[in-house]
Amino acid sequence: KDSDLLRSDILTVVRFLHRVLSDPGWSVATIERLLNGKSGLLNSIDGRDILADKFEYLRRGAADASTVYRDALASVMHTVGGGLQLCDLRGSEGELGLKADGGDDYFGVIYIGDTTAFKRLVETDGAGVVVIEDALQGSLFDRINEPDSTVQVLAGARKFIEGWNSWRVSNMGLLNIGRSEGSQIIQLFGRGVRLRGRDMTLKRSSALDGAPHPDHIRLLETLNIFALRANYMAQFRDYLESEGINTQDSIELPLLIQLNEDFLGKGLVIPRLDEGKRFSRQESVLLQHEGTVGPVSIVMSATVQQMESGRDGVVATGASSGVQLKIPPESLDLVDWNNAYVELLEYKETKGFSNLLIRPGLLRPILEAGDKAYLLEAEESVVKPGSHYARQRLQEAVTNILRRYADRLYRHRQAQWESENLTYRQLDHSDDNLRFNVVRDGDAGQYIVRVPRNELELVKAIGQLVKECNSLYSGDQGDLPRIHFDRHLYQPLLVEAGGVTSSPPGLQESERQFVTDLRNYFASEPDALPDGAELFLLRNLTRGRGVGFFDSSGFYPDFILWVKAKDTQRIVFIDPHGMRQAEAYAHDERARLHERLPELGRAIASRSGNPNVQLDSFIVSATSYEDLWRRYDDGTWTRDDFAAKHILFQEPGQTPDYIKQILKG
Repeated sequence: KDSDLLRSDILTVVRFLHRVLSDPGWSVATIERLLNGKSGLLNSIDGRDILADKFEYLRRGAADASTVYRDALASVMHTVGGGLQLCDLRGSEGELGLKADGGDDYFGVIYIGDTTAFKRLVETDGAGVVVIEDALQGSLFDRINEPDSTVQVLAGARKFIEGWNSWRVSNMGLLNIGRSEGSQIIQLFGRGVRLRGRDMTLKRSSALDGAPHPDHIRLLETLNIFALRANYMAQFRDYLESEGINTQDSIELPLLIQLNEDFLGKGLVIPRLDEGKRFSRQESVLLQHEGTVGPVSIVMSATVQQMESGRDGVVATGASSGVQLKIPPESLDLVDWNNAYVELLEYKETKGFSNLLIRPGLLRPILEAGDKAYLLEAEESVVKPGSHYARQRLQEAVTNILRRYADRLYRHRQAQWESENLTYRQLDHSDDNLRFNVVRDGDAGQYIVRVPRNELELVKAIGQLVKECNSLYSGDQGDLPRIHFDRHLYQPLLVEAGGVTSSPPGLQESERQFVTDLRNYFASEPDALPDGAELFLLRNLTRGRGVGFFDSSGFYPDFILWVKAKDTQRIVFIDPHGMRQAEAYAHDERARLHERLPELGRAIASRSGNPNVQLDSFIVSATSYEDLWRRYDDGTWTRDDFAAKHILFQEPGQTPDYIKQILKG
């Protein structure tokens, strides 16, 4: 039975912890083998020990096995040695505490349903684990996330799948959980990928700007997952890969970029915040209804889609069971506002809105503002509940509206603040778009190229390329996917292809096609630019490094293009991507960025004392016009209509006229 299997797996964990505590000779010898790369766990591809390079920090610190063991006892188990005590916590049903003999603090907790049966299993096992009772200790599990919690080990993974959240998970050992349920595996994995990040950014250090990161910080940001059964781990890996997560063991190769120093001397400017200014630190946002923030749209009705073929091809139509409704005052009386407040606090933390202030008394007025704050499409039973289930749907509707409104208000205020604080700064070596993966001040940016370890020939070929470097900076032929365009501010420009990945990621196909089209057009059209003008291109990184624009959400266009004459320069933000799922133009703030850039540019120019800079933007659709026009907006847009709204089409095999339109503005 599952319960018997779970108890025997937990018993295996208990035996192991007891041996670590009570058998220092075995523990030190085992640690020594691990440090020497002799775990006995060999890769089936190349026969290499899979843990050979996993303890660099310990080896670099020249710590011997005895020192590591003593430190583990002190920092993890709060002891200097002894056996293991299993403590029945009488004040907390379903929990068993773990502490060392003679220890004062619990270092672990087992969360298991039937503690009586498991205690009997331990008592009859004969391993020497002592079973005692503790009538005073409260729940250890409930306090795991508190700063003063002494618990370092948690066993009993069924609880993890039931909505438990923690920032502290760094290692997972998997035994039998979710062997037949892929969704359970993904839920369990998700418990360990949460990371607060610096200043509550929810990002790992590689995505953050600022001073050089502490040595070995990546080790603290890495989730380690172990499993005993190879067939189970293979299934686990399949589920992760289906979620787009790379699980292949990889070789990492650093690849320095080569900056074009001449281009950096051309006086190019870029809109950036002044050094040290940050919205989350310098501005507070109070969640309340504001007339300057437009209504948010929430759809909670059932929808049906139909596809019908005819003379004009396949036409898709949709139908909805709901209508636009307002929540009446008597229904607002049924809302659990305390619950809505707690949900918003959790949402605030998840989104990293550290400077968002939420006051319970200001939530209801947002809903009372009606269509000035929200547009709700739903069945009438949602806003006028006649049952317990319908009341839950009402609660869900209110929570969704408040979340979306909080997001809209926050982004609106952030956009306002940044538009008031952006200035034109001269592009130089210190710009974050040129300093990715920098280890020390003064270093050039670098890619981290990852090649699957089992691709032995590819590892060798790319390793040789990285070592020689020169050919990487002057062409785009070879085993490392890249594209060479001599007007880009640095080389190489990597492309996502061939199983090779990198940080930052290589260009996607639509991005690669844009650079190819720009390169070919620029080479074939001598009059592409006005006399004396020059063209420059830079790949724009995402949040934390790139130039972003904020409305309801952050938008970081993929490329920045400069057309620079003597005293003037035009800066164009370009974003190539597929548009099959695009919103209607009126609601697509990415597509509408070009509408507000002229005014934003003038404001920045005024603050910077530089009136000779213009800002512009274009969306380059990788979805063809023939594929898009029927489904976009009201289905009547012509090519000229799209072009007038700065949406151009990238259609392989055709002359890239869209490049001409971008350059001419």
